Amino acid sequence: MKKLTDLYEKMISEGSLEDDRGQRVILEELENVDYAISKSKAKSLFFKKADNLKGLYIWGGVGCGKSMLMDLFVKNLLVSNRRVHFHAFMQEIHTSLHEARGLGKKDPLAVVANKVIKNFKVLALDEMQIKDITDAMIVGRLFTLLLDGGVKIVTTSNRIPSDLYKDGLNRQLFLPFIDLIEKQLNILNLASKIDYRKNKLRGAPVYFSPLGSESKNNLDNLWIDLSGNENQDFHLIVNKRKIKFPFYSNGVAKFTFFELCGENRGPADFLAIVDNVRVLIVENIPQLGRSNFNEAKRFITLIDTVYEAGIVFICSAAAQPEYLYLDGEGVFEFERTVSRLNEMQSDSWGRSLVLSD
Repeated sequence: MKKLTDLYEKMISEGSLEDDRGQRVILEELENVDYAISKSKAKSLFFKKADNLKGLYIWGGVGCGKSMLMDLFVKNLLVSNRRVHFHAFMQEIHTSLHEARGLGKKDPLAVVANKVIKNFKVLALDEMQIKDITDAMIVGRLFTLLLDGGVKIVTTSNRIPSDLYKDGLNRQLFLPFIDLIEKQLNILNLASKIDYRKNKLRGAPVYFSPLGSESKNNLDNLWIDLSGNENQDFHLIVNKRKIKFPFYSNGVAKFTFFELCGENRGPADFLAIVDNVRVLIVENIPQLGRSNFNEAKRFITLIDTVYEAGIVFICSAAAQPEYLYLDGEGVFEFERTVSRLNEMQSDSWGRSLVLSD
């Protein structure tokens, strides 16, 4: 087994990383967890010596490398593990709970937790945030069951634990979960002053027109640069409907125009999508007008949602914003969209919000 610090040094020597003191502090803690778990497995006494080993809660600002360090940790593990976005994990839990209740199980949450315990020794959860009261009301007991079952948890977040579910409904019922995290996980702040993914977009164009091989290549290259060319399985449930993300990685999502606006989506769908990304890439926006008026209306709503959220918007389109919608009902309304599309191309727009890791 290679040491995490050796892998980190190799990435620096290859030029894919800058040496970062804040990252090294977190890396040492991850290496301690990695070593203890692997040592226990090697002696076939899994977690006998690691029972008292705490998991990790790594929090810090956007783009500082939390997810990168966690990915390095997970790839080096010698035991069964699961690396998943926190929101996607909780959606899976709710789906499994529904199935367990349908089977008449006496304690559905225990059944669901036991399935996770059986399959994974380490659970790596990216971007922990609690916004949904249904998550808030079960996550405390869920984590208690997982931790009591021997699952080691490593998670990243933008927030210190005390700020989770801040101002949420019935937050007093959620507070025991914060206490649990603070007792069972080591709380580590990744104090890097470098926003690495912000740097990747600095000065780069984000609007590519006209459509063609050049704009496609530019968009593909940005996706690869921002995502590391890794695609994670991710979906949302909105009003009992599933929204599948065709491409998603650590807060970066890529859709085609018709995957977003060609289907019957409303404001709630766009709000849910935007709420879960820091960068939204949209490919192949066509010329808009009378022939695709409904799609144009959805696109207007999408851009309004993106603009209000302040996230980075990258796209390829048939024409520059001023020439996208020239004929048909809604031309006047589209002027606001033109203005927002132009503003979101500015160097300062959303760059401090690029990613949440």
